[in-house]
Amino acid sequence: MIQPDFTDKKTLEKYSSAFTLSDMEVFIFPELFYPLVLSNIISPEIWRWRDDPWFRDIDRRSFTYKVNRIKQFIIQNYIFNLDLSTWGLTTKSREIERFRDFFDMNLLKQSNALFGYEGDKYYFSIDIRKHFGLDQYNDDVIPYWKTETIEAMNAFRFKPSFPAGAGECVSLSALYAAAMFVIGKVSLYDIFLMATPLHSQNFIIGKESIITNNRRIVTKNMWFNGTSLSAKARRAIENEKVTIVTHITGHIHTVYEEASISPEAYEHFTNKLNEFLVSELNKHVFINFLRFKGYKSLFQYRDDYGTKSRYITLEKLFEYEHSSRYNVALESRANLVNEIDGDEFSVSPIGDRILINELEEILDRCTGKSPECILKEIRESIPDVERIIPVTMFVELKDFLRTEPWLPDQNAKRFVQNEYPSVETSDTRDSIERKIRESAPYSELSLLTLYVSRSMEFIDWRPFIKAAIERNPVAFENFSGMEIPEVFETISKLGNSSIYPGQRLAQPDEVWNFGRGDGVEKAFLLASWIRQADRTGEVKLSVAGSRVILTHRDSAFRFTSDKGFTIDLSL
Repeated sequence: MIQPDFTDKKTLEKYSSAFTLSDMEVFIFPELFYPLVLSNIISPEIWRWRDDPWFRDIDRRSFTYKVNRIKQFIIQNYIFNLDLSTWGLTTKSREIERFRDFFDMNLLKQSNALFGYEGDKYYFSIDIRKHFGLDQYNDDVIPYWKTETIEAMNAFRFKPSFPAGAGECVSLSALYAAAMFVIGKVSLYDIFLMATPLHSQNFIIGKESIITNNRRIVTKNMWFNGTSLSAKARRAIENEKVTIVTHITGHIHTVYEEASISPEAYEHFTNKLNEFLVSELNKHVFINFLRFKGYKSLFQYRDDYGTKSRYITLEKLFEYEHSSRYNVALESRANLVNEIDGDEFSVSPIGDRILINELEEILDRCTGKSPECILKEIRESIPDVERIIPVTMFVELKDFLRTEPWLPDQNAKRFVQNEYPSVETSDTRDSIERKIRESAPYSELSLLTLYVSRSMEFIDWRPFIKAAIERNPVAFENFSGMEIPEVFETISKLGNSSIYPGQRLAQPDEVWNFGRGDGVEKAFLLASWIRQADRTGEVKLSVAGSRVILTHRDSAFRFTSDKGFTIDLSL
């Protein structure tokens, strides 16, 4: 029987982090990651998608059709958001003090971009603090970057500057995972979430496996197509350690010795991911490599035009892709060439360049051979190839063909058995919710899901209170200079509806961000402000049905609630 000891600092921090789910909290408490997926799965919000005409007859469709339909729905209804003002700011020193008793802060600095991590040189070449808008603050200031439930993602529509729902990359990963299960009917056993220090992606195993990347998807063909989208997806896995892999059976973390994910599931994941990240060398993939890398200037293309031949630089061919529906790929190259102005061609071979035609013929002859054998054939068949093409191109080509993910080493981990609910694609939302509630006494995954989903009738309120009081600063700037009665009046004027149905509660920053809340939620927002303004005065909350009273010193502030709680709390 799981009975969290909230007198223990680490336990209280973990369970309170279930309500804020900042990127750093998820890194330190990786067991919080998957409960967000399950929280979305038991949310009525995502099950309403099945009633949308966009998903009509979705169950009878192929895996690829389902994936693309879900992708387009997410693109149309959610935007990527890392705005600093959304969830407020904290400081490195405050977070270090919070976690130093049970986490090695040097490991945090090696794994978190805002604490000194420099794995992906792309971000550090552009100055990561400036990139994220942090250059206006001193070096100690960092964002909370809280991860959103589907309810919070949908509630962004209430903010004037947001035309749709929104969320950051971890939120979108959890949303995709839930959507693939609820809408796509993909088993949770085939859905893996991967977190790196700067990003979060999913690997979903199917007939044709995919990677989700923010709102987009990347197929294996796309991984090797050399486009800007694939470059963004590749960047995280090529340059960063995968710090967490999480799954319905558990998780594995690069730092912690203990892993709770099923060893068989993790082995299945690593095998399938490695298959996804490797390609044979053929003429299609080679053209994609040249699109991706800066070696186009070494090649020219010969177009056999009637009885004559004409030549054009390969970079000019790629340039014309930008204004055409055709591209340099062999199946559409002739159409692309037909669109090019005649004066772009030369009647003679162009300088010291390799004919891409000859190289493609070699690749055709070598189908099925290893990249090493093919590169040997190229060197032997094309005069001066080693003089014209630098060795670095062949090195980068090998790297392009095979991405080696930096995954947590399973051989260095001690696997422990983890209890988790048996959730199937044939289950209804109600039955899944019931399974999670019934398994919560012996499955921490299920118990944490109830905390993440804000199911207040089934959980202890102390972690919620801690999070509400300590980590909800977004309204404070707007309340600056106000007296408590003025703050009360401002909060009272917010809309009276909660973004969470039933007996689930929003945190104060959600109430303020989305301009609405139930009386209990508004009371917590006011209490959070009072505790910041007057740390010595006692604050009490009394809820009895619709009546909500927050008392502070000699003042009482009244709200109205539809949540149906009866509770008395000291805040």
